[in-house]
Amino acid sequence: MTIKRRDFLKKAGTGAAGVAALGACGGGETAVEGAGVGGIDGPRVSWRLATSFPPSLDLLHGAGVRVGQRVEELTGGNFTIRVYAAGEIVPPLQVMDAVMQGTVQCGVSPGYYYIGKNPALAFDTAIPFGLSTRQQYSWMMHGGGLELMNAIYSDFGIISFPCNSTGGQMGGWFREPVNSLSELRGLRFRIPGIGGEIMSRLGVTVQNLGAPEIYPALERGAIDATEWVGPYDDEKLGFYQVAKNYYYPGWWEPGVTMGLLISLDAYNELPPSYQEVLKSVCGETFADRLAAYDYHNPLALQRLINDQGVTLHGYSDDIMEAAWRESNAYLEEQSAADEGFRTVYESYRDFRDRAWFYERNNELLYRTSAFNRV
Repeated sequence: MTIKRRDFLKKAGTGAAGVAALGACGGGETAVEGAGVGGIDGPRVSWRLATSFPPSLDLLHGAGVRVGQRVEELTGGNFTIRVYAAGEIVPPLQVMDAVMQGTVQCGVSPGYYYIGKNPALAFDTAIPFGLSTRQQYSWMMHGGGLELMNAIYSDFGIISFPCNSTGGQMGGWFREPVNSLSELRGLRFRIPGIGGEIMSRLGVTVQNLGAPEIYPALERGAIDATEWVGPYDDEKLGFYQVAKNYYYPGWWEPGVTMGLLISLDAYNELPPSYQEVLKSVCGETFADRLAAYDYHNPLALQRLINDQGVTLHGYSDDIMEAAWRESNAYLEEQSAADEGFRTVYESYRDFRDRAWFYERNNELLYRTSAFNRV
């Protein structure tokens, strides 16, 4: 697949630089000025938005809800977005398909759910041993990442803007402890994206299930382990009731971004002022969700340990080493096989190398020194 960046920019009418200028919490001048006088004048527009999550996951599904609420507020009720949870219109893993087919105008769903359509869509969410959340968002908004991702999405009639982040994720729940690579082999593990590809290479039987399906599968023994997000969401889904072993780190999702997947046709039909509102709202919702996760996750982890008898484990050195080796091998193989993947990966890797060098010589020493004192 060859990325047709010039064609995409003509169709979308905006590039990553235009989105980056809005900032994580800011908005276009038109949106801000309009909000001060009761909203932006414009036509009545009604959209439908599907998420990949149940309403009980208030930060994940709630990102879509917040987008809809803020868009309505900033346009004085002229632009409304009705939000549907996973399963109400389409199953959780088919949101992108629903946007492509025009069943809904937009959806909140991780790009890595759809690597079967194009493996490079994983970069829209996270890749194993990849960027931290701050680095991922920086690459997307200032390093050309969003332009590259939207060039790929444009092949499916979609444009995307980051609107949610969970931060770095945990390493999953296991019914029994896993102390080595040999004990990991043969387990049935729910895990999506490239992380699933790597686990498969490590001898794991991989399954990809939507949120409502995971607990029943874990409870009846159809799977031996699952990853989801982190303590706050995992607590809500009740995994601790049937699996007491909670692992870290989530090396396959060290920094997650999640986009609002929008029909390119529907987006191009919006007045420019509505487009700016939508982009601005995505940026502020991204910042709000990340801050909320950073607040709620530590509290939930303490509850899981102190009240629910959960035991924390770090992945063994041999698992981490094998995962690192297979992750890099996979990325190089995909780059050799697919020009579009290689284009995205080279941009991502160059940004990662610079970012890691900086943090290794600054933030890593601080964290190692300070965090271990608590």
